[in-house]
Amino acid sequence: MLFYDGHCGLCHRAVKFVLKHDRSGHAFRFAPLQGPTFTARVPESERTRVPDSIVVLTNQGALLFRSDAFLYILRRLGRGWGIWARALGVIPRPLRDLVYDFIARIRYRIFGKRNELCPIVPPDLRSRLDP
Repeated sequence: MLFYDGHCGLCHRAVKFVLKHDRSGHAFRFAPLQGPTFTARVPESERTRVPDSIVVLTNQGALLFRSDAFLYILRRLGRGWGIWARALGVIPRPLRDLVYDFIARIRYRIFGKRNELCPIVPPDLRSRLDP
């Protein structure tokens, strides 16, 4: 499950990117952090430590944040994206997270803030989006 900031233009683009490059069509389901699916799937004790950007809930129940979530997404997409994940994975996590946090801080200024929670996607892909 990939949770995203439903108000973030960059996060909306990230969802569209994953939908486009997920050739299997089932690597992820998507839901906004502000929606009922997130509240139902992630315990309240865990929600307090979740950043307001991209969060992955793995099939094993682990919550991944920041650059770890980003690398996990690339690995799940497979093909050439897995190579990128391995290459970026050699960078120490504190440095990866520093870059991730910088981008997260400026994302509204660059990519805008939206009122709607769900990105606009083609009708055939909407079934992969949860509220």
